[in-house]
Amino acid sequence: MFSARMLWRVALGALLALALVGVVQGADWFSLARLQSQYQDLQAWHAQAPWTVRAAFFALYVLLASAAVPGIVVLTLAGGAVLGFGWGLLLVSFASSLGATLCLLVVRHVLADSLPAYLGAGMTRRLGHMTRGLEREGVFYLLSLRLIPLVPFGAVNVLMGLTRMPAWRFYLFSQIGMLPATVIYLQAGAQLGQLQSVSDILQPQVAAGLIALALAMAGTPWLTRRILAWQRRRTVAARWKRPARFDYNLIVIGGGAGGLVSAYVAAHAQARVALVEAGEMGGDCLNRGCVPSKALIQSARIAHLARHAAGFGIHTGPVQVDFAAVMQRVRSIIAAIAPHDSPERYRAMGVDVLQAYAYLVDPWTVELRRSGQAPERISARSIILATGSQPAVPAIAGLQDSGYVTSDTLWDVLEQSATLPRRIAIVGGGPVGCELAQAFARLGAQVSLVEAAPALLSKEDADVSALVQAALSADGVRVFTGHQVLRCETLPAHAGADKLVVLRQNIIPQPGSHAAPATPAAQDDEFALPYDLLLCATGRQARLRGFGLEALGIASDTLLHTDAYLQTLIPSIYAAGDVVGPYQFTHAAAHQAWYAAVNALLEGWGALRPDYSVLPTAVYVAPEVARVGLNEQQAHTRGLAFEVTRFELAGLDRAICDAAHGAVPAGFVKVLTVPGRDTLLGVSIVGEHAAELLAPYALAMRQGLGLKAVLATIHSYPTLSESARHVAGQWQRAHLPAAAMPWLARWHRWRRG
Repeated sequence: MFSARMLWRVALGALLALALVGVVQGADWFSLARLQSQYQDLQAWHAQAPWTVRAAFFALYVLLASAAVPGIVVLTLAGGAVLGFGWGLLLVSFASSLGATLCLLVVRHVLADSLPAYLGAGMTRRLGHMTRGLEREGVFYLLSLRLIPLVPFGAVNVLMGLTRMPAWRFYLFSQIGMLPATVIYLQAGAQLGQLQSVSDILQPQVAAGLIALALAMAGTPWLTRRILAWQRRRTVAARWKRPARFDYNLIVIGGGAGGLVSAYVAAHAQARVALVEAGEMGGDCLNRGCVPSKALIQSARIAHLARHAAGFGIHTGPVQVDFAAVMQRVRSIIAAIAPHDSPERYRAMGVDVLQAYAYLVDPWTVELRRSGQAPERISARSIILATGSQPAVPAIAGLQDSGYVTSDTLWDVLEQSATLPRRIAIVGGGPVGCELAQAFARLGAQVSLVEAAPALLSKEDADVSALVQAALSADGVRVFTGHQVLRCETLPAHAGADKLVVLRQNIIPQPGSHAAPATPAAQDDEFALPYDLLLCATGRQARLRGFGLEALGIASDTLLHTDAYLQTLIPSIYAAGDVVGPYQFTHAAAHQAWYAAVNALLEGWGALRPDYSVLPTAVYVAPEVARVGLNEQQAHTRGLAFEVTRFELAGLDRAICDAAHGAVPAGFVKVLTVPGRDTLLGVSIVGEHAAELLAPYALAMRQGLGLKAVLATIHSYPTLSESARHVAGQWQRAHLPAAAMPWLARWHRWRRG
């Protein structure tokens, strides 16, 4: 009838209530003056009934410790004064640890859903620091907190309850960590009559000793990591011979976003750097990804606006798309941005840019392989792998025979063609598939988009996916969600459709998707889509082959494994970007690359850990989709309590001004906050320029600012950025004290006379 978890919560709640009652009933006991005045009576009671006093003392200490009462120090003094050092140490050490653990369990199982809402920004930041400290240093971090007398006993218990540390581990190391301070307080209790205040207990030399011990404990993980790193280096050195001298401080393999940032950082740190790239500088983003796709999307947007110009009172003739000119513009944009990533620019910084294939001979040596030339070897203290990723091609029967393109090979095919393919099938409803499907449809192609999941952009919330799907359908894209690609077929030319992709519905699609057979070729539950160009946009996989990783023992079939500091199993080799993942974004690669470069240059002396908690993402469909932090489905998955505040862009003046005649602006701003507080957990925006509108929210989350700070900021009128003020105001109105409103109205009536 009752679950074990429910009974557990009831028991802990009862314990908390009992502890609080004890606190209220005996609050006046928890002062040094009260203890000193009752000292003789307590000693007499102890002499008459020692076991009763010991049992009562233990029970009271457990109750007060479980309630995180600040006056617990006075009770510790009483233990030393009345019970003596031996019994006092025995009872206090176990009672304090048991009470602290009960406090942790109460917070974790009873208050975990509501307590975070009442923590201020300062306590929230401390909790974040504590969580990161535990992840970095483990139980040594808890030990150091227990040893520092300035850190409140109860605060540690409460905040630890919001972490994932196992209760048994918390108890064990609390028992150890609190022992030195317990000894000092108990010894002070023996001189109770000489104490003027609790602060007299911790003389400067005593406090300094405890802090020194805490720092030693906090430094233990650092020392442990140094020892382990030294052992790893010795293991590596036993297998390979380490060069006595190095040609470079750092060798970076890969000239994409990650490699360029790593080389840039190292060069500006005055290190000698070599950047090895076999292909085009700028990597996939410049040559085959972000830049050409956004250039194409902009041309498609202009074509779309031209077709709908009448909605703005502008009448034009039929819109004609010169696809060859569109592709020429794409090439010119790549050429305009290319100097930012050029070998000349990086050589001017002092980077040796080497056009060659890189092969790792050992942990410090890279062999440069060039066609028609003898191999050349260079060495460095550290190496960064930034080899990027490549499209993942699904195993579809007949795909190789029928022909296909990926996001990498698409651009060469389009440049070779003077016209846009008439019928385009795209497999994959992620960001790349959705962006290119809409762009091709707006440029005049017949586009079919196939996604196996029940919705497009499956990582986003359902309302975001539904709006994107509706927008794509409105632009003429036939969306097949919940459909499996069975095979590709090539038919004789006289059949009229020489290439087909055969589908089968496997999940009930969302409203608006095409579930009915699209051609007369349907058979049973299968049906076929004819195409002239098939684009596979089913994700990307790390580029790991051909660099010698297998011989070094750090190869992987998926992502390259690194620790939290981007260091591989071999101490001298680091990695950044898509080869590491899990975030396949240019800005994520740049973020990792900065840390990889710093850690590689400091190898053996220190390390910095990248923080991904505020990582913005964007999908450049129309309307755009942008997000930072958590969305609803992620918060549900993590079991987090949250509030949602949503503002529709249809109510924003600037959005109305920019819309066509009679059109309702599409999109919304959705903010997730801690219940009862303005603390941001995440923001999702769907609308025009959503990626640009997201930046202030990312800044606010990074700096610990809430919606009240957003509301207090003056925004220009009329702008799309005003949506931030509106959503913050909506949150504020929802959190006005409802009970006070009638009294406020009465007060205003009284003021009117």
